[in-house]
Amino acid sequence: MTRYRTHTCAALRPEHAGEGVRLAGWIHRKRHLGGLLFVDLRDHYGITQCVVTPGRDAFAVLEPLRVESVVSIAGKVVARAAENVNASMPTGGVELVAESVELLSAAEVLPFTIAGGHETPEETRLRYRFLDLRREKIHANIVLRSRVISELRTRMTAQGFQELQTPILTSSSPEGARDYLVPSRVHPGKFYALPQAPQQFKQLYMVAGFDRYFQIAPCFRDEDARADRSPGEFYQLDVEMSFVEQDDVFAAIEPVLAGTFRALSSWTVTEPPFPRLRYDESMVAYGNDKPDLRNPIRMVDVTSLFVGSGFAVFEQAIATGAVVRAIPAPGAAALPRRFFDDSVERAKALGLSGLAYLSLGETPKGTLAKIATDGLREAIERATGTKNGDAIFFACADPKRIARPTSELRMHVGRALGLLEENAYRFCWIVDFPFYERDEETGQIVFSHNPFSMPQGGLDALRGDDPLSIRAFQYDIVCNGVELSSGAIRNHRPDIMLEAFARAGYPADEVEARFGGMLAAFRYGAPPHGGLAPGVDRIVMLLADEPNIREVIAFPMTQNAEDLLMNAPSPVTEKQLRELHIRLDLPPKKA
Repeated sequence: MTRYRTHTCAALRPEHAGEGVRLAGWIHRKRHLGGLLFVDLRDHYGITQCVVTPGRDAFAVLEPLRVESVVSIAGKVVARAAENVNASMPTGGVELVAESVELLSAAEVLPFTIAGGHETPEETRLRYRFLDLRREKIHANIVLRSRVISELRTRMTAQGFQELQTPILTSSSPEGARDYLVPSRVHPGKFYALPQAPQQFKQLYMVAGFDRYFQIAPCFRDEDARADRSPGEFYQLDVEMSFVEQDDVFAAIEPVLAGTFRALSSWTVTEPPFPRLRYDESMVAYGNDKPDLRNPIRMVDVTSLFVGSGFAVFEQAIATGAVVRAIPAPGAAALPRRFFDDSVERAKALGLSGLAYLSLGETPKGTLAKIATDGLREAIERATGTKNGDAIFFACADPKRIARPTSELRMHVGRALGLLEENAYRFCWIVDFPFYERDEETGQIVFSHNPFSMPQGGLDALRGDDPLSIRAFQYDIVCNGVELSSGAIRNHRPDIMLEAFARAGYPADEVEARFGGMLAAFRYGAPPHGGLAPGVDRIVMLLADEPNIREVIAFPMTQNAEDLLMNAPSPVTEKQLRELHIRLDLPPKKA
C-alpha cells in the first residue's frame, strides 16, 4: 500500500498466517502478560493485536510509549490458538508478532481516555474534538454521515436530478431566523449574509429552465441550539422540481429516503407511498404535527360526548371553549393503580390541571366510573375503538394549549404499555397546513408558516374565502417523531403572491421592496414548481440512534454557539475592523 503499511488494521485473517506485513496506526491499548507486551493497534478501519517479545528492538520502542502514539509495526502474522480467538473482533483470529517498530509520532498525556466507554464532560470532548473523533462510536457516526450523503447523492442523480450550487454570500433576508452578517470591505456600511437556505436561488434555477435541482447545501442561522438543531450551520438535501404538483414531489423523494434508510440500517422502513395526515387530523390524533407512528395510540376528540354528561368539571370547561381529548390505553385495565396515579401526576407536570380516566371492565373504575352510564360508555368505546380490558385517559383544556401536553402523555402511555414498535423507521407526510392564522396579541391575520407557498384554491380562495379556512400546498415529512423537512408547492404567480400578502396586511409596494427580485423573475415566465429540503444531520441522527445532533457532526459548536477547538468566535484586530469600516459599540461588562 505505502511505505508505512502493507495492510490496514482490519484486514488480517487466518489465511494471512505466515506472511510478513507492516501495519500503521495509533496505540489503542497496551498490557503486559506473562512477560510479553500486547499492543492493540488501531487505524480508521479497525484494530489488530500485536505481540512484542522482550529483548527485541520493538519492545524497547513500544514499552515506554503512551497510548495514542502513532507507530508503524512490521512483523509476521500468526494464527491464534482456538481458545485464544477473539470472536468480537474481525481480526480476532490472528495476531502480529512484532519484529520492528518505527515511531511516527509520540503522544502526550491525554486529557481523557480514548479506549472504553468512559464518560467525559462535553466541553472537554469538544475542546479536544480531534481526540473525541478517535472514539469508536463517534468515529462510526461520521463514517455513517459520509455514507448517508453518498446514498442521497447517488439516488438523486439516478432520478435525473442535477447537483447545482448556490451562493454562500448573499443578501440579508427580512424573514425567518436571524442572519449571520458578513461586512463588505469594498462597499462600506453594507453587508452580505450567509444563506439561511438556498430557497430563492433554487427557485430561480427553475425559472431559468433547470428542471430537477439538488445539492447537499450548507445553511446558516443565528439561532439557539436544541437537541435536534445545531447552532450556526447545518446541512440539508435541498431539492426543487419544475412542472410538478404535491404528489409528484412525494413520488420523487420517498424512494430516496426509504432507499437510504434501508441501505444503511437493518430496521424496518415504511414502504412508499408514505401515509399522509392532514394537519388538523394530526393535531387531534397525535397532539403535534410531527407524530411518532411507532406508537399506535391515536387520540380522539370526544368533546361532544361530555356535553350534558353530568361531569361538571368538563361541562364547565367546555362551556368556555375547552375541548376534551381521549387517549386510549390498550390493555391497561389490568394494571395496578400506580400506573394511573403516575399518569395523572405526569399530566399535572405537563400543565394539565386534571386528568380523568376510565378503566373498562365488568365494573368500570376510575375518575369517570360514577358518571359513565351505559350509554356514555358505549359512545366512548365506539369513538375510541376501545373494549373491555382497556382504559382511557381524558384531558380537557383550551384547544390552543392541549396539544403539547397530550402529545407527551400519549407517548408516556405508549412507552409504559410497551406499545412502541422497535427497530423501525416510520415515515409520514403532514399536509394541508393552514395558510393563515390570527395573531393572539394583535388579532391580525398573519401567515401561519411559509408565505411563499401556493394557497389551495388560488386567487378565488384568497378573494372569496375566510382566510382562516384557506389551506396551503405545504407539507412536512416526519420520521419517528422527528421533522426531517418542510416543503411546498411554490407560489409562482405574481398576482397570487401580491393578493396573498395583501390578505396579511402587506401593501403591494412593500412586497415589491422586500421581494422584488423574485417577483421580477416570475414576471418573465415561471413554471409551477415545488420542493423540500430534508435535514442531513437529522437523518444521520436517526440512523445512528443518537439523541443529540452534536454526536453526528464532526466539529459542532456548543449550545452557546462557540467552537472551543478553534476558539471561535474570537476578537479581531483594529486593523481588520478599520478595513471593514466598523467601529465596535460593545455592551458594558457585567459586574
